[in-house]
Amino acid sequence: MIMPLVLLPGLMCDARLFAPQVEALSANWPVTVADMSGHDRVEALAAGILADAPPMFALGGLSMGGIVAMEVLRQAPDRVAKLALMDTNPLAEAPEMQVRRGPQLEKALAGQLEQVMREEMKPNYLTEGPQRAAILDLCMDMAMDLGADVFVRQSMALRGRPDQRDTLRGVCVPTLVLCGRDDRLCPVARHELMHELVVSSVLEIIEGAGHLPTLEQPQQTTAALLRWMEDA
Repeated sequence: MIMPLVLLPGLMCDARLFAPQVEALSANWPVTVADMSGHDRVEALAAGILADAPPMFALGGLSMGGIVAMEVLRQAPDRVAKLALMDTNPLAEAPEMQVRRGPQLEKALAGQLEQVMREEMKPNYLTEGPQRAAILDLCMDMAMDLGADVFVRQSMALRGRPDQRDTLRGVCVPTLVLCGRDDRLCPVARHELMHELVVSSVLEIIEGAGHLPTLEQPQQTTAALLRWMEDA
């Protein structure tokens, strides 16, 4: 059986987040990037992904995508054959971050989404490097294409997300826990925690990357995903 792979992008990102990986992995496996724009609850996003996914599949998610991937696993553990959690967080949202989301939502609804993304969010995503400006431009393109309504729904989903540590304790499938060394949003310590919770996991830390290693260090990230997909 050729294992299909479903990838879940992060906040205000689309399939372009995984473009290098999709190109490489599609040579051996059917790869789809799920739509993460339609619901304002993590539980509903996960249910929608399960409704569209194959009966059994490998599942990878980055940032918000990883958060939703954990909920997919909680809802249907018998359907996920492999799990990749990238630059993500198993914890419920901290109260201080919940408070910060209110003004961001107000600005986005008032037509200031570009300002919110450019000033408050995207600069925190990436480490320094020669491709930083180009990747930031791509991130802005993805965000503006998705628009303010999607930002509001996704922000509300993140604000109300459940703690998934108990879910991870029950994982027994081959699991990749991966993050950029310089990720400030979801630091290495969060991934070390997930690695400890998932006994079947491998931890990969990508040097020279922040929150988006799929774009910042695509070759290293793709190599890690290839090893994970090939792991029996």
